[in-house]
Amino acid sequence: MSEQGRLAPARRRGLAEEVADRIREAIFSGAYAPGAQLREVELAGAMDVSRGPVREAVRLLEREGLVHCAWHRGTTVTTLSPEDVAELDSLRGALEDLAVRQAIARGSDEDLASVAKAADMMERARDAHDLVRCDIAFHDAVFAAAGHRRLADAWEGIRCQVHLFLLTRIGHSTEGYLSRIPAEHRELVAALRSRDTDTALELFAAHRRHAVDVVTGATDPG
Repeated sequence: MSEQGRLAPARRRGLAEEVADRIREAIFSGAYAPGAQLREVELAGAMDVSRGPVREAVRLLEREGLVHCAWHRGTTVTTLSPEDVAELDSLRGALEDLAVRQAIARGSDEDLASVAKAADMMERARDAHDLVRCDIAFHDAVFAAAGHRRLADAWEGIRCQVHLFLLTRIGHSTEGYLSRIPAEHRELVAALRSRDTDTALELFAAHRRHAVDVVTGATDPG
């Protein structure tokens, strides 16, 4: 059999991914909050594209966990249930604990300097949504410092849902968020740079726990 016979024709790609990027950005910027409805016709009109790329983009975002499609409700930005929060937190914790251990054991000083630089960016955040972006960028840097490709891939698989979780957190309250979060991350950086695994694991766990408690109403958001 010829090579041509073995391989299916390649599909041209690009527009649906661009549309997905723009919808994702709108969600992350707060234009569409959790629970907001995404109407295919309106999205297509706003982006001056046909409905086909929008439909494909929505399927991409559904696989990322950012949107939910149901025949009786259409497409909405995902609202995280208590079960979603618990599952996401437990998985994130398992991945992040390994990332912290690996970053401390194997990360170079330059790797940890990149983590510190990501934390420094939080001081210049313009608003809560911008700070959430910086928060995600910080954790990106921690996983990069771990030097573990499959671990980084696993983080990438839940990254958008963690971003959505943090948006849910600021949706509950932004009180104390802008003032508290940069300081928390400076403490995380200090523990990583001191190569103190036990302290780092404890601080990262407390950092995650506080956000979960705000979302679930178990603690005051400030």
